[in-house]
Amino acid sequence: MNRDFTVEFYETESGNCPVRDFLEEMKASDPDDFAAVLAGLAKLRNRQYHKEPLTKVIGDGLLELRHVGKLNTRVLWFFMKNRRIITLHGIRNKGQAIPLRDLKTAHDRMNDWLSRVK
Repeated sequence: MNRDFTVEFYETESGNCPVRDFLEEMKASDPDDFAAVLAGLAKLRNRQYHKEPLTKVIGDGLLELRHVGKLNTRVLWFFMKNRRIITLHGIRNKGQAIPLRDLKTAHDRMNDWLSRVK
């Protein structure tokens, strides 16, 4: 029996995929960090990695995938039923804190996804 999680990308109603766009930009600007974040996303399929240092609970249903490089890279995500992980938002910054506007963006996308997808 397959107990792995699936990692999916949030899409807007119009079909935009913000995390995929974020990753494409990072692939061009910082291939090493891109490769590390992609490897981290692949690890999310296995529950043993759903803890620090790779992931951290933010609260209100959100978690973050973390990668420390030249800039801190975070991909915000949440769990759905049937062992699904939905990635919502990607950010890069120098600080430790996630800006409130980015948390709001992730929450808005999660609520949008939950209202459209069962």
